[in-house]
Amino acid sequence: MSFIIGRKIEMTQLFSDDGMVIPVTLIQAEPNTVTQVRTDETDGYLAIQVGIETKSRILKPQVGHLKNLENFSVLREFRVNSNNTLQRGDAISVEVFERGARVDVVGVSKGRGYAGVVKRHHFKGGKATHGNKDQQRMGGSIGSQRQGKVIKGQRMAGRMGDERVTIKNLEVISTDSKTNIIALKGAVPGARGGLIMIKTRPGKTVWHA
Repeated sequence: MSFIIGRKIEMTQLFSDDGMVIPVTLIQAEPNTVTQVRTDETDGYLAIQVGIETKSRILKPQVGHLKNLENFSVLREFRVNSNNTLQRGDAISVEVFERGARVDVVGVSKGRGYAGVVKRHHFKGGKATHGNKDQQRMGGSIGSQRQGKVIKGQRMAGRMGDERVTIKNLEVISTDSKTNIIALKGAVPGARGGLIMIKTRPGKTVWHA
């Protein structure tokens, strides 16, 4: 299983060998450093923690946790299997991903602020005529004639976006070890500069001619 943390750059397009346009998202993934190896004996599960982006000062507990390593400001964890060979201090680069591999991408979606039911839940809205005034984008009745109460989970207006989103089964179009950029086919959640976690899907590959 391969994984890495990066930052979203932008969307652009590349051309395949037969001239077809491929929409891609570029991810800047500097080499990640393994900061901790979790095992069944010590933690009850198998995982690898990696860090990126150093800063001059960190909290004292982090100083002890990152002893003999850089002061990483971003730490993330990936579940692994028993075949893991990574050790603390090892580096992970974009070269771990092969062209055509299938990956899952985790990011935080763009925040849309407080949104109404039409935008947030795709409600149709009310009529604009026949006695209906200033209620075209209202949600309508939220209760029941029988019970009178509001059922839990009722779709209403509220905060939209700014949530952890996973996009599955994206294809790796290319990787560049010199610039540490990986190109993924399709869209990736989040704004430019947002933190992105990429991990492979075991047994899922696409073969190219």
